[in-house]
Amino acid sequence: MLKIEHIGIAVKDLQQSCDVFEKLLGAPAYKMEEVASEGVRTAFFKAGPNKIELLEATSPDSPIAKYLEKRGEGMHHIAFDVADIHAEIARLLDEGFVVLNQTPKKGADNKLVAFLHPKGTNGVLVELCQEAPEE
Repeated sequence: MLKIEHIGIAVKDLQQSCDVFEKLLGAPAYKMEEVASEGVRTAFFKAGPNKIELLEATSPDSPIAKYLEKRGEGMHHIAFDVADIHAEIARLLDEGFVVLNQTPKKGADNKLVAFLHPKGTNGVLVELCQEAPEE
């Protein structure tokens, strides 16, 4: 793992939360996008060298909607930047972790992503991120 790529925060109202984080960090979101396959709309903020991703559900059956219903707003996941997501998935499977999607999928911010089940990571949803290759 190279570094923490970003921290994901589940929110009920993306625009309201963007207003809060813009005031908090003194700068607007640098990127907003929808990831239809995950049923989520995202906004990314920079805080020094770090990034924060706000996530709002776009459908009531999306993972974020289910998370919000069960736990409310707050930290949803921590993402780690990796050099080779396929090799990292294989390594973590060998270590006994449960990888929720063993084939990386397209995520927000031009990343390939895979997630580790929180039951094996002390209750924290862990996301692996690798810059997606140019198409």
